Amino acid sequence: MTIALGMIEVLGIPTAMEVADVMCKGASVMLVGFENTDFGRITVLIRGAVAEVQAAVTAGLEAIAQVNGGELLSHHIIARPHENLEPVLGIGMSRAIAHTPLEIRFPPPLSA
Repeated sequence: MTIALGMIEVLGIPTAMEVADVMCKGASVMLVGFENTDFGRITVLIRGAVAEVQAAVTAGLEAIAQVNGGELLSHHIIARPHENLEPVLGIGMSRAIAHTPLEIRFPPPLSA
């Protein structure tokens, strides 16, 4: 089975939560986590079979309109990410892990 990486970048935590929920419910994918890059720009990362990731990303894109103020910034699917990306990006997928603890990482404040 070819494992794909799906990414949707949105503005705001409510939108990110809705997208993650819909993607996990809409297809057989694993939520890898959230990446908060700057000022509420959150990327939702999923892994799974290529067809499942495509279906999940499509469902996630449709879910953005359901959130009041939800805004899509970007989305992309990498069908077969190179194995060197897994340790660097922390996108490893393991069947041995039944539950993956997730946290949203916020950037440090601009003024110290």
